[in-house]
Amino acid sequence: MTGLCEGRVVVVTGAGRGIGRAHALAFAAEGARVVVNDFGVAIDGSSATEGPAQDVVDEIRCLGGEAVADTSDVADWTGAQTLIATAVDSFGSLDVLVNNAGFLRDRMLANLDEAEWDAVIRVHLKGHFAPLRHAAAYWRSEFKAGRAVDARIVNTSSGAGLQGSVGQGNYAAAKAGIAGLTLVAASEFARYGVTVNAIAPAARTRMTENAFADDMASPAEGFDAMAPENVSPLVVWLGSTESKAVTGRVFEVEGGLIRVAEGWRHGPSIDNGMRWDPTAVGAAVRDILTAAEPPVPVYGAR
Repeated sequence: MTGLCEGRVVVVTGAGRGIGRAHALAFAAEGARVVVNDFGVAIDGSSATEGPAQDVVDEIRCLGGEAVADTSDVADWTGAQTLIATAVDSFGSLDVLVNNAGFLRDRMLANLDEAEWDAVIRVHLKGHFAPLRHAAAYWRSEFKAGRAVDARIVNTSSGAGLQGSVGQGNYAAAKAGIAGLTLVAASEFARYGVTVNAIAPAARTRMTENAFADDMASPAEGFDAMAPENVSPLVVWLGSTESKAVTGRVFEVEGGLIRVAEGWRHGPSIDNGMRWDPTAVGAAVRDILTAAEPPVPVYGAR
């Protein structure tokens, strides 16, 4: 490897399995010291255990890298604070936070109950905000103390958050919130030397095993397009010092494809110069929609 992140201290949440595990191993391979966070829950959020995080730490150490395990609940305010403290206490600093943890409770909106809504919003959206907030407090204190900060946050949104996904209203809302949070954090944290970007990955994990079948692989080419490891090179680069000029962006990544997402922006408009008469609004709306780009279809829509 090239040592792209040599000596940098990286926290990866939800790193016991899937994409998070791939991130942790990829950062370690590039010389980073890694805090492997995983609450150790099943796909439905039950049965917390420290096993997955420690397993990945053991993998990294067997390969000659440095890592420690953390089993904090990142959606708990104190747990997120403990996670950031673990990085600083273990390695003396923090350079990169990769927010990746999440789980699913899929259901059509007409059948989705309050607990299923709250659980997904909590784990994904608050589980991004709480570590981000405590990491920012650390970097701001470093900046105010006159110490140089060249830090990175990489959040995890989703195509569901960018385009919507049938049967995943709670997940789509949380992931859309993460994209918005990324934009605000990038603007607010720039003064402290912190960049904030997000990815919208497509890969085969516990959360997507029903969506991405094994036949998506391309064995004839020797390349599994849905392998979680395909997502990590972009994340490692975003966590490196080389990405200093990139912030406030959302990148879609799948297989060998990297694409920058272009989100909400001002489109065609008509200014009446005064308050509209409701009877005239219909024609105006039809005109601006004719001039606008059609929306990207919602995933799973018929």
